[in-house]
Parts: sequence; C-alpha cells; structure tokens
Amino acid sequence: MVNRRGSAAIVGVAESDIGQVAQGMSAVDLMAQGIVRALDDCGLALKDVDGLFGAATQSRMLTLALREYLGIQPKYGDSTYLGGSSFMTHVAHAQAAIEAGLCEVAVITYGSTQRTDGRAATGGREINPYESPYRPFMPSTAYALAASQHMHRYGTRREHLAEIAVAAREWALLNPAAWEKKPLSIEEVLGARMVSYPLTVRDCCLVTDGGGAIVMTSAARARDLRKPPVYVLGCGESYSHHSISNMEDLTVTAARESGAKAYEMAGLGAKDIQVRELYDAFTLTTLLFLEDLGFCAKGEGGGFVADGKLRPGGALPTNTNGGGLSYCHPGMYGLFLLIEAARQVRGECGARQVAACDVALAHGNGGVLSSQSTVILGSAATV
Repeated sequence: MVNRRGSAAIVGVAESDIGQVAQGMSAVDLMAQGIVRALDDCGLALKDVDGLFGAATQSRMLTLALREYLGIQPKYGDSTYLGGSSFMTHVAHAQAAIEAGLCEVAVITYGSTQRTDGRAATGGREINPYESPYRPFMPSTAYALAASQHMHRYGTRREHLAEIAVAAREWALLNPAAWEKKPLSIEEVLGARMVSYPLTVRDCCLVTDGGGAIVMTSAARARDLRKPPVYVLGCGESYSHHSISNMEDLTVTAARESGAKAYEMAGLGAKDIQVRELYDAFTLTTLLFLEDLGFCAKGEGGGFVADGKLRPGGALPTNTNGGGLSYCHPGMYGLFLLIEAARQVRGECGARQVAACDVALAHGNGGVLSSQSTVILGSAATV
C-alpha cells in the first residue's frame, strides 16, 4: 500500500469577512474572497488553481458556480456534501487527487450568509419521515437528546458542558476575529435561555455569516511557496446514520473509526496531538469527540474537562480560536477548524498560540452526529 503520509500539504489559509457581512454579499462572494486571500497567503494566483473542492447549502452545483465566478477552468472538481465534516473529507480527496496527478493546486472553500439571510433562505432542513411529524427543533433537539443520554448513563452534569463553553470563550477573547467578546462564566451558561434541555443558548453555536478557503499542493511544490508547509499526516472518515433516531448509541459517534484511521495513517496517537480543533456546534460535541478520539475514556468526558484543561494555559488546548461557540459558525464550521489547525502549526496565532505546536488535529462533524472526518496536520519536523 502506498504511504500517503505527508504527500501533500496545506500552503495557504484565509477567512473571508465573517460575523455579519455587508448586505448584498452572497455565499459565493464570500468563497471567492476567501480563495483570493488564501492564494495570496501562499503566493499563488487564480491561474495556478487546477483543483476545486467545496460544499455549501446555498449553491447546489458549487464547483460550477465558482468556475464561472472566478473565470477559471480547473481540471478537477469535487463538491462532496456531508455537512460540517465535508471539508476534512475534501482534504483527503484533494490529497488523493494530487497524488494521482489529477490536479496540482487544490482549493477547498466554503461560505454562508446564514446570519444576514436567515435559516430558511440558506438551506433550511429536509423533511425526515422518521422525525419531522413530531416537530423537533432541529438540530438542537437531536443534540439535546444525546446530551441527556450521556448525563443519564455517565453522570455528566450541565456544569461540565458549561465548562466547555467557558473555555471556548476564553480562547475567543484572545482572537481579534472572534464574534463574542464578553467574558463568560459557568453560572451564565447555566442561567441562559433554555433552547432544548439540557442545552441553553450558550451551549449552542453562534449563527454568523462567513467563509474561507485553504490551498493544498504536493509536498514537493509546497517547499517553494511563501509560508511553511503544513503537511497532511493522516485522514479518516466514517458515517453511522442519517437520522438521530437511527443512531445505534447516542453517546458513541463514528469519530471512533475516523480518528482510528487518521491515527493509523499518521503513525500517531492521541497522546501525540498538541492542539485539538473539534467541531463544537454544541458543548456536547466537544465532550463526545474528546472521548471518541481517545483523549479520555468513554463516559469520563465530564470530569475530564472540569479542571479547566481545555482553557488557555491548560494541559489540553482545544478550539483555540474560540470555536463555533464563540468565534464564528456560519452554518457549517469544518473549514474553520482546518484553518486554525494550520495556523497553529505555522505558529502565527499571536496571543492564542500554543507553544511548540508541531501536530494538530482537526475533526469535523456533519448532520446530527452523522458523518465524522478527522485530519491530522504536522510541521516539517514531523515528516
């Protein structure tokens, strides 16, 4: 079997404008903005792009729309859609395409105007014959169901989930681009408006506009570009269900399998990860992924986070940009995890930089704990 470890690298990353963007900006506008910025980050231009990857709720045929908008004709495109984990899967697909000679410079992008245009205008939700007749408030109801099961089975407390929100906010306070800029306490999380028990509004992600892009190329070409390459050491993906009512165990996600695949490819384990960027659409997801990716045992997540180890200065730096809970969350968040992980490995995160970060993990979640995709990134010291 071919050893793919380190064969490709992320060489450029950028966000578009995020938060609440100017009226009239479209999702594709934001993607184009992110692409141009990411290309400038690595010293490449639109003419160099011959692979185009992306997923969005506001453009059904995204790669066709972007070709037209940007005025380019890439040789290869991939618009695989798996919800918020799509972009980690795109990293794996882009690496494979580069290795196969299908493209040399791949761009992965996303954009959404969810805050400005509202949920109904930016994708809504499809009818689910198993669940829609009961009128759940999705996706919050689904994640609250899983949180309730974890609390019942393992004794996890609302205070444990609140600690995850507080840790994210402390990281956001160190990030000039973060949407939320006010300190947050556990008491404020617990006392906030209830959305779907046991989750309050502070257990739930933000609703913002935003987009961005990452640029990937071969390891050989990456060495000649503007910024230090961030090598793709490992990738893994796994899927368990579509409807939360068909999830076999509400406390165990397919991150177990996606993480195991990524660790195997990278030749690393959980103990080797120095920074964790975990999809935090809800406080619960951070807890589940800490368990399923091997940072603690199943059921021990609540007590594991209670001592503040996820916070700045803690033993397990996690979601260092503030996450979807406090930095931004424009509908799907996976791309932003990759951007932050790459920046941490490059050492350019300023006040929130984790010292001597050579290995970072970015984990994406799609649907209602449905699709899981894990990417492990490393510096030149790791290859």
